[in-house]
Amino acid sequence: MTVIDPDAQPAWVPTADRTAERSGERDGFADEFADDDFHDDTDDEMPLSTRLSIADTLTLGNATCGFMAVYFTTTGVLIPHLTGSEDGGMARHSAATAVVLMLMAAVFDLFDGLVARKLRSSAMGAELDNLSDLISFGLAPAYFVAVWGMVANDANQRVSVVAAVVVLLAVVLRLARFSCVPMRNGMFQGMPGPFGALTVISIVLLELPFVPTALGILGVAWLMVSRVEYPKPRGRLAVAMLSWIVLSMGLLASWAFDAPGGELLLQTGCALQVVLGAVIPLFATARRVNTFRDNRREARAAAQG
Repeated sequence: MTVIDPDAQPAWVPTADRTAERSGERDGFADEFADDDFHDDTDDEMPLSTRLSIADTLTLGNATCGFMAVYFTTTGVLIPHLTGSEDGGMARHSAATAVVLMLMAAVFDLFDGLVARKLRSSAMGAELDNLSDLISFGLAPAYFVAVWGMVANDANQRVSVVAAVVVLLAVVLRLARFSCVPMRNGMFQGMPGPFGALTVISIVLLELPFVPTALGILGVAWLMVSRVEYPKPRGRLAVAMLSWIVLSMGLLASWAFDAPGGELLLQTGCALQVVLGAVIPLFATARRVNTFRDNRREARAAAQG
């Protein structure tokens, strides 16, 4: 019979870093996991609870939306193009539906963090969130870019596939780094996955010439793995982000149904998204520089006094 030392920590118990929040959620739950979810019950065959929490259910909704975005991109855009039966209106509806699903995935990703902070989160929460983010904000936008390279008239298919792979790998690297590198409180290091996916899609929907589009996509991929800081969506920023997502859905709907001025509104919204992706880290960097200067000024004043 195997004897278990009660003072020894089992190998399967995740550390605080492993259970840290994904996309700003689940911080401060490590102690709760230790007290509530990890009990020594010799009658249980599984060492960890496999019960899904409400937050985990929202996370699975995130993954489902990502998969459905790939489905609509394939059935409504790629297959009609390959079979020569494409209908411009149908392709537009399918593309808009795919993007709306990615936006819904971002909403699920936002709310699972809010719910996890208010209610209990299961031991699988962090891992589920990483896997779901990989589907919705890595695979889905990368696949969208690859399909764009096939159906666009002036696109280079090989280059677009390379750009798609770079986007996917950037999200993979970002999620892996986020799991093992501690972040400054209230800040992300690199462009967050949902924001990066929305920016990549916005660049494609702007319908710019191929070279600027490809360069813009690669630039977003670099921002996601860079050390540029982005604020976490909390409080007013979370409300602003949710409002922007809802507005984006409305713009996509007006474009999909060919509403008067719908295409202009969509392009304006996409351009604003790209500008926000470039401007937000500038504000964060400026704030950090000002804080550093204030600290130096205070240190000098304290030394002189």
